[in-house]
Amino acid sequence: MKTQTTPNDSRNVLTGGDNFNIKRHSCFIFSGRAIFFTLFYFALLTSFISCKKEGFITSSSTPSDLKNAHTYSSEIIRKWTAMQIRLMRDATGIPNVAFTRYYAYSGIAALEALTPGLPKSEALSGKWNGLTGLPLADKSKFYYWPASVNTALATINRDIFTAASSADKAAIDSLEAALNNMFLSNNNTEVITRSNAFGQSVAVAVFNWSETDGYKSASSAYTPPAGPGLWVPTPAAFGNASTPYWGNIRPTVEGSIINTQPGAPISYSDDPSSPFFHMAKQVYDASQSLTQDQINMALFWRDIPGVTAAGHWLSILQQVLQQTNASIAKAALAYAVSGVCLSDACISCWQTKYHYNMVRPITYIRGVMGFTTWNSTLATPAHPEYSSAHAVLSSAAANAFTAIFGNISSFTDHTYDYMSFTPRTFSSFKAIGEDAGNSRLYAGIHYQPSIDTGLIQGRKVAANILKKLDLH
Repeated sequence: MKTQTTPNDSRNVLTGGDNFNIKRHSCFIFSGRAIFFTLFYFALLTSFISCKKEGFITSSSTPSDLKNAHTYSSEIIRKWTAMQIRLMRDATGIPNVAFTRYYAYSGIAALEALTPGLPKSEALSGKWNGLTGLPLADKSKFYYWPASVNTALATINRDIFTAASSADKAAIDSLEAALNNMFLSNNNTEVITRSNAFGQSVAVAVFNWSETDGYKSASSAYTPPAGPGLWVPTPAAFGNASTPYWGNIRPTVEGSIINTQPGAPISYSDDPSSPFFHMAKQVYDASQSLTQDQINMALFWRDIPGVTAAGHWLSILQQVLQQTNASIAKAALAYAVSGVCLSDACISCWQTKYHYNMVRPITYIRGVMGFTTWNSTLATPAHPEYSSAHAVLSSAAANAFTAIFGNISSFTDHTYDYMSFTPRTFSSFKAIGEDAGNSRLYAGIHYQPSIDTGLIQGRKVAANILKKLDLH
């Protein structure tokens, strides 16, 4: 005698790597009344325990109480983060800071598509700032959560990357179809279709919410204030101020940026004995004696051209999920929370930048210090100096990673292997964030106090978010 699950009740356990396997049980009953009943009940109990452990649906399971999202691996999300990194890398005409929004909203869509399969204690629904209209799963029916996440991420990437190339749009369709075909090979068509529809509805709700955050006005006409020590367009492009109103965007978590604004920067002065002059001289002096590791650090966190700052952290997420053998539930949580910390940290940072409008090192070193042909290692971004965006967003992301994954003993970042950069190894997520921030001194585009301030600012944003989400 062999116990089986019906096609409508089947649940696949996604394992690491690219293969998706179904684990099946066989319960063999021998003849003989006493032996029969003894072995029958033993086999039934064993099968029940094993099935529940692996996330299968047993005859005693009911759709309303089945919370099996933790039984699947992070493979689906790793595939979609790889796709989103590609889309970010290929995108043109989009300011770097904008990609933090894409990261955040995609992560929220993935998590919400999975939420009905999680225990209520792990749900974050209702904690996103102004998000309404999320669909409800039918508690009387079964869902296959990887299929929900698959369609949610396919849908929101189509909605966000509207200017993607035809090849990239085709790649989105291809990945979604390939994963769905894999699901359909081992699951009931009705369940997969229902799960797809739920994931799509989640993505539509999240995208509609994202369109109301005010980002469309972030690049409205802006005339920067003029005066000593204030930002002016920088070489080589001398571009206009980028996204001057990004600080007005609605945070994804209410209260995330409260009490995160730093105090005023060092008072401006062109006196050679002043703290400001010495701060700028530190940037110049560093540029004259850069070690190879410092150059490598600057280039490794350049992020444009390449992956973008948000994409670099998305790449780190993808690698950490692989290294820790995370479940899809852990992956979706990490995707959403790290993205939210990145996005809201940038909102806080942009409020600081355009409040103080601080002059960039290249302007001061050339105009005040007299090194008229001096150039920074990396091109200076077209926005004010204080505080350092890389420091703010990276420390916020690092805190999110630490809260979700704990202290990682060793992590080697292979994000830029495709560009033949030497991978960088870290002993903690905090060290990754500090490396990203400090790289900007060696890049010649930030003063050290702006970096130090930014690291603190990002941690404050992350602390607010983690407390609000009950993850601290």
